[in-house]
Order: sequence, then structure tokens, then C-alpha cells
Amino acid sequence: MVENPFDVEIRVGEVLEAERFEEANKPKMTKLWIDLGKDHGEIQSAAQLDHHYDPAELEERQVLCATNLGSVRIAGFKSEALTVCVPGEEEYPVLVEPDENVPLDGLLF
Repeated sequence: MVENPFDVEIRVGEVLEAERFEEANKPKMTKLWIDLGKDHGEIQSAAQLDHHYDPAELEERQVLCATNLGSVRIAGFKSEALTVCVPGEEEYPVLVEPDENVPLDGLLF
């Protein structure tokens, strides 16, 4: 867990696989398997993305992930990173993502 908000590492990953997370208590959750590149490998993340995204359209997409916040279990699924989103017009999460392909594991600065 980070002590200072400036210590948060936000890295670029690519969604390898995504599926609806029906077991979660929150509505519209999605399970994500994300590749962070050779140094950090594959991680899992759960995010409330089904309001705007079909899981199939998330695959192969680059996303930003806060990677050093620790992990949590959500309905038995280990979420190891926070997928970075901002609220859309209806307050549902919208992904923050690079507007062109960039190297995986790139650190936000």
C-alpha cells in the first residue's frame, strides 16, 4: 500500500481477456486480465465497465493501471490493479487510455 499519493505507479497494459463479472455485488462489473509487459507480466483487475463497454471490445485495448496499491478479493476474484477511469456524463466509469499504441509497462509521468 502506498503512503503518499505521488507514489502511485500508473502503467500501460493491454487487455488480454475480459468477461462479465456476474458474481460481484456491484452491477456492471468486468473481470480483466491485463498484460503489463515483460517486467510486470500478467495481472487481474475488476472494474465497473459494463455500462459503456462490451467485454469483447475491451480485448487488445491499452489501458492505464495503478499497479502498486495492493490487491483485493472481489467475490473470489483477485484484483491486483486499479484500472484508471473517470466518470462519464451519467457518472459511469469511462476508461482513460493512450490515444495511440505505446510500449507496455510505460510509467505515467
